[in-house]
Amino acid sequence: MLGYSRAMHKIAPSLLLLSSLLAGPATVHAQSPTPRPAPLLQPAPVRIAPPDPALRAAFDTAAGSSGLDDLALAGFSSQPLAGWLEYVALRGRMDTLPLARGNAFLAARRGEPVAALFRSDWLSALARRNEWQAFLDQWDAGIDGAALRCLRLQALMAVNRVDAAWTTDAQALWRSSGRSLPAQCDAPFALLAAKGGLTDALRWERFDRAAADAQAGVMRAIAAGLPAADAALALQYAAYLDAPEAAVDAWPKTARSRLVASTALAKLAKADPARAEALLPGVAQALAFDEADRSRVLYQVALWSVASYLSDSARRLANVPASAYDDSLHEWRVREALSRSDWAAALAAIKRMPDAQRNDSRWLYFAARTSELTGDVAAAKSLYAQAARKPDFHGFLAADRLDQPYALCPWQPAPTPALKQAVARDPAIIRAVQLFQLDRRGWAAREWNAALARFSDEQRRLAVEVAQDNGWFDRGVFGLVNVDGKRFPEEQRLYRLRFPLHHDATIRREAARNGLDPAWVAAEIRAESVFDPSARSSADARGLMQVVPATGAAIAAKIGLPWSGADTLFDPDANIAIGSAYLRQLMDRYGGKPYQVIAGYNAGPTPLNRWVSQRPAMDPDFWIETISYKETREYVARVLSFSTIYDWRLDGSALRLGDRMQGLTSGPRKAFACPVEPAAVAPVAPAPAKPGKRRR
Repeated sequence: MLGYSRAMHKIAPSLLLLSSLLAGPATVHAQSPTPRPAPLLQPAPVRIAPPDPALRAAFDTAAGSSGLDDLALAGFSSQPLAGWLEYVALRGRMDTLPLARGNAFLAARRGEPVAALFRSDWLSALARRNEWQAFLDQWDAGIDGAALRCLRLQALMAVNRVDAAWTTDAQALWRSSGRSLPAQCDAPFALLAAKGGLTDALRWERFDRAAADAQAGVMRAIAAGLPAADAALALQYAAYLDAPEAAVDAWPKTARSRLVASTALAKLAKADPARAEALLPGVAQALAFDEADRSRVLYQVALWSVASYLSDSARRLANVPASAYDDSLHEWRVREALSRSDWAAALAAIKRMPDAQRNDSRWLYFAARTSELTGDVAAAKSLYAQAARKPDFHGFLAADRLDQPYALCPWQPAPTPALKQAVARDPAIIRAVQLFQLDRRGWAAREWNAALARFSDEQRRLAVEVAQDNGWFDRGVFGLVNVDGKRFPEEQRLYRLRFPLHHDATIRREAARNGLDPAWVAAEIRAESVFDPSARSSADARGLMQVVPATGAAIAAKIGLPWSGADTLFDPDANIAIGSAYLRQLMDRYGGKPYQVIAGYNAGPTPLNRWVSQRPAMDPDFWIETISYKETREYVARVLSFSTIYDWRLDGSALRLGDRMQGLTSGPRKAFACPVEPAAVAPVAPAPAKPGKRRR
């Protein structure tokens, strides 16, 4: 048994600084070596004053049954979070709040994220109070939630402003979804129908949307407003969607009948692909299915067969028309072949992929592997070289195959202390950081997003630095590369921000204690919590390594670590000690194979045992790719890739990824280098077009 002292939990975390390796995203040079990270002059950390204890207590009081009165609020009026505190205080008395008080709050906080949140609550309260004119006075045209939009229609009804514009808005809401709409819409829709604005054509239009979404309940509700003969048919459609066993020969041979029947069989295929496949020919003949109708069913039959690697998967994949294939089904066709060790079929499936998908590092790597296994060594070498240019899991695996350095081209922008200070003084950033420190994550994100909407790209990157200076490490994930629907691929090279490193002394100590690779432990923390010691999941997994309390208590008892309840897991040192010991336990249970342990850490023991039993002797790279859960498959690859990057952050070089996957913690080390711009290399050759078909 390992002994731990209570004092051990208070070891101060240390932060390893990363060097600036390139000044910017300029053209790189042939195999330019990537130096070991070393301390560098950078803008000093910018600390934002945390909310004082009195403010934290005031938030708790304001949210409680006693609330916080205006006099108490006035004492915090100069605080950055005064608006949020006032919101919490007013939210508890919305149903009795004077109109002037609520409207004054909106006026004072105009343009701030808290105003938008307050407005939604205030409008709902005004509707409950039947203060309809006040509701309309505070309406904002940017509101798009269906419930509030329907309340606005009710407000217009209450003040006798039901006109052509009202009808148009009500019809737009009716058309907006094939799924159930909020109860607030019932009264406007009833009036719309009474005024003749809800025609049979509009009912059928939404019915078709509901059918496409497999919403039988909505279909039944719509049927109630149709003429008797139409309603009877509509109810047959809804019943068939729930249980597609009845005969359809009497149905009209229309696009609607085909949509309902094919959607019903596609839904059935998720639970019973064999039954859906068996029913398809008769239904297709009775209703004259076209290719799109058949494809809708055959796609789901194939997908849910191959997701469980059923014996008929290959045949069912082959039955899907080429026009119905998307990226997901292309990938599953490769995995199905890999699961059977049919290398030629896997390579052929890769060649059928669209160009962009086929030339992703994942499929370049597997094209190389399967080319090598089918005897085309020259093609394999070329494909490995293309894949190895990418600093990701499959790129690192390809570099191992070629015995060349790992590709890594870090970019650390030149220090701009004055601009960083200016970003840190931005009121929205101050509020965002303080809300994060109060564990008000959703509100913090609102303030963060509002700030980033105004910022330049440089300001945004500096905001990420400021957030991380103040312990908000996941901004390196959510504030870079993919932001608000825009992509900034050069920011993938901001490794210091995207891969924060904290508590490295504890990581090294606990990894050594448990015979683990410290880079793996750091990678698990990055994948699980992005170094947020207060992280808590919906399943009550807590802390840096997201350990559930039951596991935490058991591991703590086993290793002799003091346990003072579930909140022990929010202590970084305790969490790393427990999480590392748990990884060691899983390693011992699963034969010392980290890639399987990582899969079990994410998916749990039952799926892992099934995958191990299905493919016990498969090479690690193929085993990982054939994991049936998308989340777990990507999680394993991500953690192993992160391990390589954290190895570089910790020690400047990396254990070979192939050795790491086998559980080795020592061995030959790999250097990192920045590759040249890609030469004119031959991509993966596509599959030859069938006679009579033109490739587009």
